[in-house]
Amino acid sequence: MAMKLQLRTVMFLACVTWTALSGSVGAQEIPLITGEHWTKSSEEMKKAYLAGIGNIVQIELAYGAPSAAPDAQSILPRMVKGLKGQTLDSVRDGLNKWYAAHPDQLQRPVIETIWFEMVVPGLQKAK
Repeated sequence: MAMKLQLRTVMFLACVTWTALSGSVGAQEIPLITGEHWTKSSEEMKKAYLAGIGNIVQIELAYGAPSAAPDAQSILPRMVKGLKGQTLDSVRDGLNKWYAAHPDQLQRPVIETIWFEMVVPGLQKAK
């Protein structure tokens, strides 16, 4: 439990630091993270990226709950259901393996790979 709290604290601080350093970066200046970025990143950076996605999903679900869009209009409930049982490490390892097995697909965005290689199969298993 203490390890999870430490990891969350480190990820939070990393996100805050990154946000502070990026300053006035506009949305069009934020790059879409691809397999090329992924394969060149450290394991810690990969985990921070995944923690950021996870935090955004949790925040959106928590704060949007009173007026949440129906499941058919939001990918978030499907993402949560499709990744049920996964951890940051298992998603990171899955992405590492997928990009290693598909070096010709390094231009594919990481979020797309997560969706089609992990979420969709997870949803099919959940049926």
